[in-house]
Amino acid sequence: MQTLASGWHFRFGGDAAGVTGNTYDDRAWNEVSLPHTWNRVGEYGLTPSPAMNNAHGIGWYRLHVDVPKVAPGHHLFLQFDAVGNVADVWVNGEHVGQHRGAFSRFRFDITRFVKPGVSNLIVVKADNSKPDIGASTENVIPLGGDFFVNGGIYRQASLIDTDSAQIDLLDHGGPGVYVSTPNVTADEAKVSVLTKLRNFAPSQRDLSVVTTIRDDAKHAVATDSTSVKLGGASMQDVPRMLTLAHPRLWNGLKDPYLYTVTVELRDHGNVIDRVEQPLGVRTFHFDANTGFSLNGQTLPLHGASRHQDRLGKGWAISPQDHAEDLAIMAEMGVNTIRGAHYQHAQEWYDDADKAGMVMWAEVPFVHQSSFTNSAPKQALIDNGKEQLTELIRQNYNHPSIVVWSIGNETDIRPVQLKLKVPAQSLTMLKVLNTLAKQEDPSRATGYADCCEDAIPGQPVLSNVADLTGYNRYFGWYYGKPEDLGTFLDTMHARYPSMPIGVSEYGAGGGLTQHTDNPLGGPVNVFGRPHPEEYESWVHEQSWKAMAARPYLSGVWIWNMFDFPSDLREEGDAIYLNDKGLVSFDRKVKKDVFYFYKAQWSNEPTLYITSRRYVDRAYPVTDVRVYSNAERATLSVNGQARGEALCPEHICVWQNVALKAGDNQVIVNASIQGHALSDSVTWHAPDAANGVRIKAGSLTGVTTADGQRFGSDTFFVGGEGKVLNPFRRGAQEEGPDVAVKTITGAKESALYAAYREGRFQYRVPMPNGRWLVTLHFAEPDASLAATRTFSVKAGDADVLAHFNPASAAGGALKTVTRQFPVVVKNGMLVLDFVPEGGPALVSAIVVTPG
Repeated sequence: MQTLASGWHFRFGGDAAGVTGNTYDDRAWNEVSLPHTWNRVGEYGLTPSPAMNNAHGIGWYRLHVDVPKVAPGHHLFLQFDAVGNVADVWVNGEHVGQHRGAFSRFRFDITRFVKPGVSNLIVVKADNSKPDIGASTENVIPLGGDFFVNGGIYRQASLIDTDSAQIDLLDHGGPGVYVSTPNVTADEAKVSVLTKLRNFAPSQRDLSVVTTIRDDAKHAVATDSTSVKLGGASMQDVPRMLTLAHPRLWNGLKDPYLYTVTVELRDHGNVIDRVEQPLGVRTFHFDANTGFSLNGQTLPLHGASRHQDRLGKGWAISPQDHAEDLAIMAEMGVNTIRGAHYQHAQEWYDDADKAGMVMWAEVPFVHQSSFTNSAPKQALIDNGKEQLTELIRQNYNHPSIVVWSIGNETDIRPVQLKLKVPAQSLTMLKVLNTLAKQEDPSRATGYADCCEDAIPGQPVLSNVADLTGYNRYFGWYYGKPEDLGTFLDTMHARYPSMPIGVSEYGAGGGLTQHTDNPLGGPVNVFGRPHPEEYESWVHEQSWKAMAARPYLSGVWIWNMFDFPSDLREEGDAIYLNDKGLVSFDRKVKKDVFYFYKAQWSNEPTLYITSRRYVDRAYPVTDVRVYSNAERATLSVNGQARGEALCPEHICVWQNVALKAGDNQVIVNASIQGHALSDSVTWHAPDAANGVRIKAGSLTGVTTADGQRFGSDTFFVGGEGKVLNPFRRGAQEEGPDVAVKTITGAKESALYAAYREGRFQYRVPMPNGRWLVTLHFAEPDASLAATRTFSVKAGDADVLAHFNPASAAGGALKTVTRQFPVVVKNGMLVLDFVPEGGPALVSAIVVTPG
């Protein structure tokens, strides 16, 4: 094999005239090496930098390569491990083939096009045009999706020289050798090895096929030899069955033991072709009531999904990048990975085999099956079938893979566009499921569902495959995290014989955006900010619901790493989906990473959360720690603050006072004799200056005159609301909603949110005299005449029968009320009591009195 990594010349776009010819002058093009993509999508920041490139279109590659002389009768193949998205290939000016699909390996027999012993020209047109009606990618899956399809030769390319008789290289990019274990006991494993042969020569060849199984020390433990009469210009399957005595099982993370199967094609004793493939001997089963089992033992699957992008690299990543991703996931305690939403690199599956990860492999049937919500075209179905066949055959021998997933959220388009007609992807899913079972009946098929019950009349897709994973974002796009458990129980009861899991759940998390209380108000899921603490809270609550349901076949977090989507301008990033547990560049592990490490990993863990929230808004805070210790101790500025138990691997110290300036916070614990310690430094304001609370808001604000208001916290009850509900902006279909504007406000941001209902504030304060100022604005004109409530400070009535609209002279107008208080026992208590309607407040200011 000759790797074609260097010496390529590249140009994006431009006139195609003459580009494929030998006389074309490409010296002005950029010289690049493989892997290569022209796309660079996703950054941390609010506007794109000059390095950003989300261009769709055509990229041209040209390579002059010396092709060595080949033996008479030999054949030469050109192999590409992946090209995004449609690839056309020319050799010496002749078109040798086209491949449609961005994720799989493909090969062309270029024997008749090359001139051995001299320089030859290879030209590749890589086309990642955005799918649309009439586009070159109109009938190539995926048609849509919340990720970016990179253009270019983003995996390696190579030349392969073979005998005219060979182990078939034209079998959908597969290895030509397919290994399975139809019967496994403690005493023996039956190992089925199917070898596909091809003879390009016109005459018959008398050959032999020798199959050997070796253990991890390279010792032969089983062998088989058979004679084959391979007809001229023909193909032939050679099935063999070997017996492996007392097999050592591939047992996930505990013991990912691998044998090697070697198939040699011999001509009178001379090896003319040789293929080596992994063998992991294992059995597995999905059960609707007990979940997943491996080798007869129940194994709760907990893991995450992964996209293949890197900051600054796009999809052009290295084997070292793959290895680092897997190591990060293993550190967190992951034992299963969902390959979203397409076929990943061979290095990825090889690493998963060796690590013992249980894999969900997925074909890129995502989002929609047409552009008009009509039935999918036959050309699209055919492309889906080809990409699924490539996925299965190229990865058939990886023991880590247990699920072939046939699609993801294929009916979400009508939901997003608020259409009243259902999606029509059911037929294509059934075709793909049937094909997957034909190609590999030994594995389960899966489907990731987003939208059952979302639209009246929507076809049910949950029961098409063997296993259904539900993509559900309770606490983020809708509902509350605790709703997840109820939903799962409903689905389990609806489909009592079908294994189910959670294939996506999560929330966005900005590295530079923080809140003092994730319950303080609604989150702007389609915009900014996305506080890191809110992401952690959603995961804490979601995992609690899933961990209590052993019938789940698996759970896969969305997503392990932040990844590109040029549909998004959210959190503290541009063109990134920030639901990752680790940053796009893999340099920062978010707080929630350590939550799962404490839950899933056996490695001793102790981690102070909210550590990036350095400049604090309040002189008092809760200290939260993720740990798999039973208890931990806290000290602040060298003073002991006590011990806390760590139920559900979360240790909490409430209302911890901080001094003005820098505070060193240290936690210590011991796990099985291992001493652990973690520390952070937080900067706090002076408690003597009081507090300022922005009610109903997840984040604070600093006013033009320098007054800093912290996010809503210290409350009990009520509901945080925003004046103008968050919308998806240009991505949302539907009529415009009138924007409410507050009049009479020097700082309108103080009134953009409010707390409403029956609620109380319990604000830790130094004892003494203080002055309280409450800010109000009636947000709802329909309640302006009737809303009345009272406010108590401790036992004293400070506001009675208060109507904010009447006091302000109308709705959407500001008004303040001020009163002195005396704080005793270190706590200011403010009660908001409804009378003629729910109480509300927009901001609370407590200053020295």
